[in-house]
Amino acid sequence: MRFQLQIEPEEEEVIRATVHRRTELIDRIEALVRGEGKTDRLIGYGEEDWKELALEEIECILVQENKTYAIDRKGNRYRLKARLYEIEQQLPGSFFRINKSAIANRSHIQRFTVAFNGAVNVVFRCGYEEYVSRRCFRAIKERVGIK
Repeated sequence: MRFQLQIEPEEEEVIRATVHRRTELIDRIEALVRGEGKTDRLIGYGEEDWKELALEEIECILVQENKTYAIDRKGNRYRLKARLYEIEQQLPGSFFRINKSAIANRSHIQRFTVAFNGAVNVVFRCGYEEYVSRRCFRAIKERVGIK
């Protein structure tokens, strides 16, 4: 691996990485680069309290009954006040869309399951399970390098 840094005060800042495949290290580098000016926490509201949720604690962010929720590694569900597309813009590369109303944290996926009818579900470490749309599954396979 090579590292090259050019300091050009008059030029626009561009960060470019050429890699063989996406790895957890690449995800962390991307999060660091994209994270400039972004938060690494979301505020989640419980029944009677609120909590700062670190992004690495969140397993899944989803919409149910027009409300946005985050599910943490213990399986607790917290209400988020932002829309899913607004939250998606703040998330690092380790998060990806699994259907039109859910975003998964790749590092918390335990496994994918396939039903007899060909439907694919993702099972998170906390035990929560969510379906994966065909369109998103195709993109996920490409991203993780499955053929």
